Amino acid sequence: MSTIKFETVIGLEVHAQLLTESKIFCGCSTKFGLPPNSQTCPVCTGMPGSLPVLNEKALLFTIKTGLATNCSISPFSRFARKNYFYPDLPKGYQISQYELPVCEHGHVDINAGEGTRRIGITRIHIEEDAGKNIHEGAGPYSFVDLNRAGVPLMEIVSEPDLRNPKEASAYMRKLRAILRYIGVCDGNMEQGSLRCDANISVRPEGSTRFGTKVELKNMNSFKFVEKALEYEVKRQISAIKNGEPIFQETRLWDTVTGTTQSMRSKEEAHDYRYFPEPDLVPFMPAKEWVEDIRSAIPELPDARRERFISDYGLPEYDAELLTSEKALAEWFEETLKLGAQPKAASNWIMGELMRLFNEDGISIEESPMTPAGLVELLKLIDAGTISGKIAKTVFEDMYKSRKTAAEIIKEKGLVQISGTEELGAVIDQVISSNPGETERCRAGEEKLFGFFVGQVMKATKGKGNPAVINELLKKKLAGQ
Repeated sequence: MSTIKFETVIGLEVHAQLLTESKIFCGCSTKFGLPPNSQTCPVCTGMPGSLPVLNEKALLFTIKTGLATNCSISPFSRFARKNYFYPDLPKGYQISQYELPVCEHGHVDINAGEGTRRIGITRIHIEEDAGKNIHEGAGPYSFVDLNRAGVPLMEIVSEPDLRNPKEASAYMRKLRAILRYIGVCDGNMEQGSLRCDANISVRPEGSTRFGTKVELKNMNSFKFVEKALEYEVKRQISAIKNGEPIFQETRLWDTVTGTTQSMRSKEEAHDYRYFPEPDLVPFMPAKEWVEDIRSAIPELPDARRERFISDYGLPEYDAELLTSEKALAEWFEETLKLGAQPKAASNWIMGELMRLFNEDGISIEESPMTPAGLVELLKLIDAGTISGKIAKTVFEDMYKSRKTAAEIIKEKGLVQISGTEELGAVIDQVISSNPGETERCRAGEEKLFGFFVGQVMKATKGKGNPAVINELLKKKLAGQ
């Protein structure tokens, strides 16, 4: 058994909260962070006699997602009741979909470092979210907040096509990018707007039979998805090698211990006693409406990446990173409209700008630096007003102070020295101060040339024009 190699089989169920202002079956607000149970009504609290009414925008957003992920849109779809008991589910059932979802048979392409892989999407359906149980800070009690009950969710169910944790993370990142590009979900994983359950099993390489499936529940970060799956792969393989059974169960990822913990045995579909929702009629989206939705879909990440490569000559890595977020891609293209060269703009965005974002924990939408500010800086570099080294200092000052590059350069006296007379005098002083190194350099010890460049830059406090310094040094060290 110890010599057997194993293959991992993973499928993800991604839950995305739709960007509607009201809940899926009532008019209550979906706004996050409001006082507990302040955004509720008889419908979302399950009061007897209250009737649901479908939020049309939730259906539109789901169809839009299906089209963006290459799904077919069902001509006939309906809701179903998923029956189970939990304190945060006031009706005793969840309105979801079962045998007739809105979207089916789609796919997205991912690249997790080993080339492009196509991951199938089984279905996308709409459902209502449950409330939230609060156990911490309640002493011997648990509280229930029903503000989230009835918030519209999409569940995007993949085929079991993912073969390792990195692919699972890449797939989830791709879905998040698509959802944000088309404006149907904000992708805020910390607030629970995007989260996933993972179904994972292992089997001997070459086998076509699936192993026993384990579900990992409610992971809300790319890092946790990877870490939880990595642990679970090792756990299952170790159990099989030791002759221990794998149980079909639901497990939770413990971020403190870095392990998965058993939660409960895994239910089957028949355990939920699905049946058609009697209070909501089936819906049959008109073909014309679906085509109107299709025509409103913007350029998606894959198409934009290919355009950045073909139109702007960017390397694939640059294009992949710059198109990972719609706002970032738009920020980059705005710099080009203002006169920046593609590769120069890309380097500064991926280098200095992203570094500062990471330090401050912010996104491009919150950037204090503007495309116009970066373009101003790039033009000053091209004009020889400042060196590339000084530009990094100026860039950080612009980011932190929101002043223009010209203002910072003037205040700090950072204008690049390019005059041959001024630099020539500095070079003469450096050469005369280092007679031994000068003699050795003139005798053929070429590596000392870098020493002289460094000394001149030091003497000019980094403001000397490197190109002019190099040219003058060559002549003066050659005795010209």
